[in-house]
Amino acid sequence: MNTPVLIIDDDADVRDALGQTLALRDFAPIACSSFVAAKDHIARGFAGIIVTDIRMPGRDGYHVLDYTRSIDPDLPVILLTGEADVPKAVQAIQLGAFGFLEKPCAADVLCAEVTRAVAHRTAALNLRAHRAAQEAGDAAARMLAGASAQSMAMRHQVRRVAATKGDALITGELGVGTSRVAEVIHLLAAGSDAPFVKRVSGGLSEADAHKAIEAAKGGSLFLDEVWALSHSNQAIFAETTAPMRLIVASSRDLRGEVAGGHFNSELFYRTELLSVHIPPLRERKDDIPVLFQHYLDQACEQGGLARPDVPPHVIARLMADDWAGNARALQSAAMRYALGVSDLAAGDVMGLSDQMAQVERSLLDQALRRHAGRAVHVAETLKLPRKTLYDKLAKHGLRPEDYRTD
Repeated sequence: MNTPVLIIDDDADVRDALGQTLALRDFAPIACSSFVAAKDHIARGFAGIIVTDIRMPGRDGYHVLDYTRSIDPDLPVILLTGEADVPKAVQAIQLGAFGFLEKPCAADVLCAEVTRAVAHRTAALNLRAHRAAQEAGDAAARMLAGASAQSMAMRHQVRRVAATKGDALITGELGVGTSRVAEVIHLLAAGSDAPFVKRVSGGLSEADAHKAIEAAKGGSLFLDEVWALSHSNQAIFAETTAPMRLIVASSRDLRGEVAGGHFNSELFYRTELLSVHIPPLRERKDDIPVLFQHYLDQACEQGGLARPDVPPHVIARLMADDWAGNARALQSAAMRYALGVSDLAAGDVMGLSDQMAQVERSLLDQALRRHAGRAVHVAETLKLPRKTLYDKLAKHGLRPEDYRTD
């Protein structure tokens, strides 16, 4: 992984311990004893995240947080506190901290929080890179959002297919965006002045098929879900010699349809030589934050709406979903979010009691992990009567036995 993690703590032993823990997990720790020593690393282009103590001589952790947010609000800052101080933890979250951890921090807890912050940072930087590419790039860069390796490979294949000027086949599950890919192929090859005709294959009459071919002369004809064409229309499109590019899309296995006698083999072999496959979102999770932000920008621009922030917990919910409806479902989610009617926004603005409960649960979880579920030690660490501790554990659905390692 080797993502840089800027560690700021005036205690050399703590710096060393944190650095060693993170280095063992393939992070690249950068240890600094103060804000002054760390300041030059805090930049908009910094690829990593920040872990800082709250209590330090001179500029404390809150100053680090404030300065970082003035430089780059998308640069996560995790605050460390030396005691189970719930009000301070709540204050940190309110001021924009990505998270907080109590010292001493268990290695697994630290690395889990750092990994979560790194994912957020990576998504933010990918989005910036995508927007820059959109502004400077061709139709594939502007119209096909995504920063994953799969998306980059897909855009490369789209450009190759467009350059050949032959007929093409686009495959992918429902909702992946076959129409958009077809339009990009058309724009890269024929340009915006040539006609781009789109037709849904199901229910298309023979007369409409001929009209579509005529309208697409000199440009491109896109047939969505081509497997749904009638046999007569399959023959029409297989045999046409009109001066146009035929681009078809299917969510079904056309080779299997041909083998079963359900699809015209001539039409299949005419288009399948130049093909583009669009992977489903569940196979390219890194694209989800970029696509969501892209669709959110579009929704707000089209609706004249103020663009809402997308906090880390919303990104986490997006990433946790497999998005069976693919890009189409994600686009609908972005529209609802823009309108303020999305379940994703639930918890976006929490009251003090909700924030206190969230912080309390996190502190209990950390203490249980540190002491391997030994309630006596947890109670001592948190300075709680044992009955109070068990009441709070029950309230948050935490069980000490789930944390025991013996």
